[in-house]
Amino acid sequence: MYHLSAMKKIAPGSCFRAALLSLLVAPQLHAEVTVDNDALGKSLGGWDYNKGKAAEYELSGSKYRTYRPEVTPTPEGGIFISVRIDYCRGVFATNDFATLEMTFSADGTLASVQSSIAIQGKKITSDVVRSGADLGAQSGAIGGAVKMGGDLVANLTEKLSRENLVEAGRVTFPAAIKHNFNKVFQAVQFIAPVKAPMAEQKSPAKPGATLDPRK
Repeated sequence: MYHLSAMKKIAPGSCFRAALLSLLVAPQLHAEVTVDNDALGKSLGGWDYNKGKAAEYELSGSKYRTYRPEVTPTPEGGIFISVRIDYCRGVFATNDFATLEMTFSADGTLASVQSSIAIQGKKITSDVVRSGADLGAQSGAIGGAVKMGGDLVANLTEKLSRENLVEAGRVTFPAAIKHNFNKVFQAVQFIAPVKAPMAEQKSPAKPGATLDPRK
């Protein structure tokens, strides 16, 4: 035999408040700018040096080494990327090294780039080059990156020319930086925000609708 269970009065507006709360707590995935390290390593020949910490390759007859990038989030929600690049001069010579720094804003815009080269303890630093290359618009992004890379190389080459360098690997160091700039830019990904689907909300039971089975 079945008897009606004890009924609880539902306060007016409780359904509305429950629905509003579900909207407020519904998970929301934010936009994200990331670096595909696997793709970057593959484009440089593979992270095969020093137990996967760096990649080695040749450009214009000189050997260079690129280390895995250091990626730091910016306060605005973007990322700051720092890459070390070595010019491998040989067993009995001290390597020269360079740094490449790229900043991307939260919306995937390539905001700025700067590079420096250390040769025999002397540091040559480029000007900060700024750009509006947006990853969301491929033609604009690529065109902006090409211009930025060209400006960076021109600036570094002009400053290096004052040092009267003759060693081939040092003379072509700006080109190696441009090579890394291209590869890093291609490895950066902008992931657009996606709203996660909400769990199905069950309607509250109507008063008197629940029956308790009893023996």
